[in-house]
Amino acid sequence: MATTIHTTPPEGLTPQQRQSVWRTLKSPRLLKTELLAGLVVALALIPEAIAFSIIAGVDPRVGLFASFTMAVSIAFLGGRPAMISAATAATALVIAPLVQSHGLDYFIAAVILAGVFQVLMAVLGVAKLMRFIPRSVMIGFVNALGILIFTSQLPDLIGVPWMVYPMVAAGLIIIYLLPRITTAIPAPLVAIVILTAVAVIFAVDVPTVGDKGELPDALPTVFIPDVPLTWETFQIIAPFALGMALVGLLESLMTAKLVDDITDTRSNKTRESWGQGAANIITGFFGGMGGCAMVGQTMINVKASQARTRISTFTAGVLILILSVTLGDIVAMIPMAALVAVMIFVSVATFDWHSIRPSTLGFMPKSETAVMVITVIGTVATNNLAIGVILGVVTAMVMFAQRVSRFTKITRTITGDGDEAVAHYTVAGELFFASSNDLYTLFHYAEDPQHVVIDFSDSHLWDASTIAALDSVTLKYQHYGKAVDIRGLNVASRAMRARMTRRLDSEG
Repeated sequence: MATTIHTTPPEGLTPQQRQSVWRTLKSPRLLKTELLAGLVVALALIPEAIAFSIIAGVDPRVGLFASFTMAVSIAFLGGRPAMISAATAATALVIAPLVQSHGLDYFIAAVILAGVFQVLMAVLGVAKLMRFIPRSVMIGFVNALGILIFTSQLPDLIGVPWMVYPMVAAGLIIIYLLPRITTAIPAPLVAIVILTAVAVIFAVDVPTVGDKGELPDALPTVFIPDVPLTWETFQIIAPFALGMALVGLLESLMTAKLVDDITDTRSNKTRESWGQGAANIITGFFGGMGGCAMVGQTMINVKASQARTRISTFTAGVLILILSVTLGDIVAMIPMAALVAVMIFVSVATFDWHSIRPSTLGFMPKSETAVMVITVIGTVATNNLAIGVILGVVTAMVMFAQRVSRFTKITRTITGDGDEAVAHYTVAGELFFASSNDLYTLFHYAEDPQHVVIDFSDSHLWDASTIAALDSVTLKYQHYGKAVDIRGLNVASRAMRARMTRRLDSEG
């Protein structure tokens, strides 16, 4: 029986994934998991949205409203079920200088333009470039993420009342031990409720969510940025918008790929790309600061709370608004120690501990380990996941080029005597810019007989650098008055040489 294996399946959701929302709605047990997961995410998002607003230099309401609109929009538009999108530090850092220099209206205009850029990138197929991100970069991304999630909790652990530490420890104990007894309720939610009750009943003096900033008391309204629609305005906001679009899209697609691995399902990266853009456009017109996928909150949703559908994402967005506007006084009582415990658990669960075991490092190629380390260092040093991933990909490309270039071999044999002598060169391997640079130096121009044969039957010419190197070889032999016979080029290599030879230099 013949078996067909599709190596490049069409991207999209399977029928089973498309029906998962309806199955969940029909199952009280699954629906409870999704709703409680959304509640945990919302509680964890509120203080972070406030903190990111402070980073961006805007009112806390701008970050909270952005988290609401981003989560609700992406729940319908996104290509990765159960992934959480909201206001993030990565996008806030990129666009923050615009607030200081030109004010809130230009800031919001840049958010809307960033969404437009992301939609255009989706149309151009940018999401398909994800296939070129190596596994070592992905592992470095995950490990850097775990480190950043942990280090982002340090401000809430340094210079605080001593009661914070036993409360964080108690929260971690609950989160780790409760799943061994029951998984009916997400352990992070139980930890938040218990620690909040303890803090309120015993009047424990510890930092709370309310200390982060003032929660809103009204619903978001449509906001049209008051900026002139001129080329000058575009020149001002475009660099910030493009930076936000690139960082947000890269982080979102990397997070989607991470969730794919955790859930053993596929996501529609192209849909996620334009979904992120549309969500940012919607968020901008509601006066929000925009954002992208949040890896930490997504891990809370998918890993800690076991959510799997869009219901949890939608629930998180709606509850952010409800909790912030109508139950702000209650949410403000939640001790930050409880949320710190949840995020520490997420950081530990996110980190790929297997990747740094001595046994793993022993059999992994050193180049792969180097790519992972560079990705981690680049991300942690810049506090920017996008920069770390770009550094990792560039490093992987350079190391791959170096490794492949070493596989090129040239063997030389001499047949015949006197005027009948012929120098035979056999070139084996892939010839491109890295491997062909030394091609010119591997021939014996002066010593070879008058007739030279270069056989490329076991090789392939990939780029203009190789054609230029081959031109240099033939010209050098002609300088010595010797005839060169090029043989064995495959169809593609022969066509490239016919099109480009002797046209690659100023004298050609």
